[in-house]
Amino acid sequence: MKKFLPDLIAILAFIILSFAYFFPADIEGRILFQHDTAAGVGAGQESKEYLERTGERTRWTNSIFGGMPTYQMSPSYDSTTSLKGVEKVYRLFLPDYVVLTFIMMLGFYILLRAFGISAWLAGLGGVIWAFSSYFFILIPAGHIWKFVTLAYIPPTIAGVVLAYRKKYLLGGIITALFIALQIQSNHIQMSYYFMFVILFFVGAYFEDAYKKKELLHFFKASAILALAAVVGVCINISNLYHTYEYSKETMRGKSELKQEGAAASQTSSGLDRDYITNWSYGIGETLTLLVPNVKGGGSGSTMSQSEVAMAKANPMYSGIYSQLPQYFGEQPWTAGPVYVGAFVMFLFVLGCFIVKGPLKWALLGATIFSILLSWGKNFMGLTDFFIDYVPMYNKFRAVSSILVIAEFTIPLLAIFALKEILSKPDTLKLKENRGGVIATLVLTAGVALILAVAPGTFFSGFITTQEMAALKQALPAEHLAPFVANLTEMREAIIASDAWRSFFIIMIGCLFLFLYQQRKLKASFTLAGIALLCLIDMWSINKRYLNDEQFVPKSKQTEAFVKTQADEMILQDTTLNYRVLNFIGFPGNTFNENNTAYWHKSVGGYHAAKLRRYQEMIDHHIMPEMQETYQAVATAGGQMDSVDASKFRVLNMLNTKYFIFPAGEQGQAVPVVNPYAYGNAWFVDKVQYVNNANEEIDALNDILPTETAVVDVKFKEQLKGVTEGYKDSLSTIQLTSYEPNRLVYKASTPKDGVVVFSEIYYPGWQVTIDGQPVDIARADYILRAINVPAGEHTIEMWFDPQSIQVTESIAYAALTLLLIGVIIFALMQRSKIAKKS
Repeated sequence: MKKFLPDLIAILAFIILSFAYFFPADIEGRILFQHDTAAGVGAGQESKEYLERTGERTRWTNSIFGGMPTYQMSPSYDSTTSLKGVEKVYRLFLPDYVVLTFIMMLGFYILLRAFGISAWLAGLGGVIWAFSSYFFILIPAGHIWKFVTLAYIPPTIAGVVLAYRKKYLLGGIITALFIALQIQSNHIQMSYYFMFVILFFVGAYFEDAYKKKELLHFFKASAILALAAVVGVCINISNLYHTYEYSKETMRGKSELKQEGAAASQTSSGLDRDYITNWSYGIGETLTLLVPNVKGGGSGSTMSQSEVAMAKANPMYSGIYSQLPQYFGEQPWTAGPVYVGAFVMFLFVLGCFIVKGPLKWALLGATIFSILLSWGKNFMGLTDFFIDYVPMYNKFRAVSSILVIAEFTIPLLAIFALKEILSKPDTLKLKENRGGVIATLVLTAGVALILAVAPGTFFSGFITTQEMAALKQALPAEHLAPFVANLTEMREAIIASDAWRSFFIIMIGCLFLFLYQQRKLKASFTLAGIALLCLIDMWSINKRYLNDEQFVPKSKQTEAFVKTQADEMILQDTTLNYRVLNFIGFPGNTFNENNTAYWHKSVGGYHAAKLRRYQEMIDHHIMPEMQETYQAVATAGGQMDSVDASKFRVLNMLNTKYFIFPAGEQGQAVPVVNPYAYGNAWFVDKVQYVNNANEEIDALNDILPTETAVVDVKFKEQLKGVTEGYKDSLSTIQLTSYEPNRLVYKASTPKDGVVVFSEIYYPGWQVTIDGQPVDIARADYILRAINVPAGEHTIEMWFDPQSIQVTESIAYAALTLLLIGVIIFALMQRSKIAKKS
């Protein structure tokens, strides 16, 4: 027990720090109101109600974007139940928010202990990794999946380290377990980025094994880790496989539309090049790693909120400063900078000179790799290469987030450097290291000092192009130059303030190292002093972006979904299935909220991975029709009988039965019944086959969907090649039963005909007519269609992918393998203890 006492103390310290940071909100039960979290609640409400009512999970919901799979809405599979139980134990059943910081510190601590670093130094490492500013910015943004995935990455790499340190079985078990946990956390982008880090590590261990003539050991460890990775992946195979299949149909899949002009230069598969690189870190912005506010801070804070800036402000322009953001970097918007700690950065740079071995070079290489790729559109040569040639890289947006690699490698090398200093007090005195010490001071304290004294040294301007264009329109010509000069002075003051801060933090940290070197301070006090310095530094920066004022009573979350009078009126309609389109906040809000989806089946919605074809319909038809509809309904004063229905035929074919409009001075929500909605399904007179996606989406400009169905020629066989349908007053079809994943219709037609359903087409839906399977075709770019024979029929349509049964079987087998590994390890440890005693 005494052996583990330092570890228990470190874990207790992590718990205390986590509670302290979120105090008093954590003990008062207050929460953060997060857009992404609230959006997830709204999008998942129909699925949640279905689970509560039936005890089964639906893999399809009609609540957003007309309908989409639920694979990326809090994905849940029975095979992960036991894994979630293990996760709860690992988290020590700590409350929300508190647990996030705790597992972030604990994971890095486990990694450093795997390297054989002392508990006290590993404790410091856990703190400086976990308190990197980006992680605390993720929490209020609601990016919890990303946060948790990042928290499980260091212990995953700990397993890799243990295996290469010849603890094969333990390393394999830890690697498999934490790969499984991070994939379960469902942010594949972060796991993908850290595959590069693991490759850097593997390269370092290969070099080390080659020099020591231990290649057999290297390949043995690598084989065990490969098996562990397979086990970890297979435990989550249900999520991974269905996400992969789904991704082909989403914005991350290949578009069938042929683009022209600039659009043709986008990626052939995956996200558009501009979309991938929209959030690119500025080259000069990289200095935020050392000086947090080197680009002003966050977009959410205005100039008027900065005391430092307002001390330099011209009172004449105070009204404008309440509208201008503090941030003036290259990104469209940012919640805050990526800051790793000034003295942490000092130790990292110092480590590049005093730490020896291939792992140092791996960490330095990974850091540079991360920074260069985070520049995105500001360094397009490398970015283009990765988008075009590196598998899966073009599936992810916001390339700036690859800086998480630097946030990992910088504190890791910093701890290695500090270990070197504390274990060898004369390290910094050695002649071979003097140049490195001087270079480190110049590259960190020196840069901070230059930014403090002359901020303009590194930057050509302090006003963005967009801001300048807006100011030219808003200000008289005679005021433009003095205002620009004043704004520049204010932003220089913001930079200088933080630069002085970083400079003095580095100087204080260097003082601790100097006193230790001079034997004036013991190693324990030196370590404690540096820990306190780094904690105060990073804690205070994080409080700028996540503080107690942001927490609200839990009731606020439910208030977001309070039923409005408009909702009440719409819900009085007991028709089984219809859609609602919310114009409140149009055009920006319709596809950026899920409040509508909480109560209704929405044409709009918010989700990071919507179906690509639906997005293309939004761009080509839905948004233009919304503009036309908004104007037409407003002009008609809400009297729909005088509105031209041809202006919104796509909305009608989506069975949009209700519009929600703002009305009155307060803009309160008012429902408007759309009498022109086509209903749940309809027979058509004609089927018009087209040769490609461009012809299909363009044809919707010309046809009347109730009369003609536009079908890609690839679906001709599914409709038996018919070109003439049959439709008259005797042809009817009615929805008789509705579940999100199962629809039943009664149809009657005197002749064979083609029916189009106002339901979103997606591979995997199955249909039977009177119990006999039939093929589904895609019609009108996004809808479903089938051929219906003459007579009266029951048509049943359902979504229950059989692939889930296969993947679940694989997952259970992988869990069994992991359990066997744990049992073998436990028996081996028991045997060792027995031999010792």
